[in-house]
Order: sequence, then structure tokens, then C-alpha cells
Amino acid sequence: MPSIFSKILSGDIPGHFVAKNDQFFAILDINPLREGHVLVIPNQEIDYLFDIDEELLASYMAFTKRVAKAIEKVVPCKRIGIAVIGLEVPHAHIHLVPINHVGDIDFTQPKLAPSQEQLAEMAALIGSVFI
Repeated sequence: MPSIFSKILSGDIPGHFVAKNDQFFAILDINPLREGHVLVIPNQEIDYLFDIDEELLASYMAFTKRVAKAIEKVVPCKRIGIAVIGLEVPHAHIHLVPINHVGDIDFTQPKLAPSQEQLAEMAALIGSVFI
């Protein structure tokens, strides 16, 4: 059965895309820790990040870096925090979270609840500066 991320990629479920190519895509988290919280995902369903072969993993990190740089241009923050949890969806994904303090990337804290319009606006902003 396809993962929720594969369903978003195929258009079966809506998603707010920030960037995409033939190997990876980046979408806004719909329950973000902070405004601009993005998930970066390989198109291929691979359950565990460290099961990705080295060549693809290197490309994945390069794509992730480009997404992080785009977020930094749009969302005021000191850094882009990165987290790999991997338990909630059996499809490797990297969380990119704009942070000013270490607590900004605490996944036990309450999540934000942006509207679909706010998500669409943020996705367009980040996507417009993605290189």
C-alpha cells in the first residue's frame, strides 16, 4: 500500500509542494512545529533513511540543503534545524524546521494549525526562492 507521501506525490492527497524533481520532493508539514516546517522526501518509498544507497543519499542531502536555504530566505530564523524521526510514516523523510532556540524543534510541543491558505502562501514563497 502506498505511503501517505506517495499519495501526495501522485496527487491522490493534496499537498503544499515547495520543490520537486525526479528523485525528491519537499512539502510543508500540515501540522508544523514552526511556520515554514518542511518535509523532504525521496520519491522512491524507502522506509528507513539509512537504507538509502550512498549515491542517492548524497543527492538527497544536496536537495535538502537547497530547500533549507530557500526556507532561510523566507522565514526569519537563526538556523534550520533538521530531524529524522522516521517512526510515524514508513517512508524516509527529513524535517526542516526554522529555529531560534533548541526548544523550537521539540516534537512533544503543541503543533501549529495553519489554514490551507496560509500553507499555500508559505509554499509559494519558499518555492519562489528555491534554486
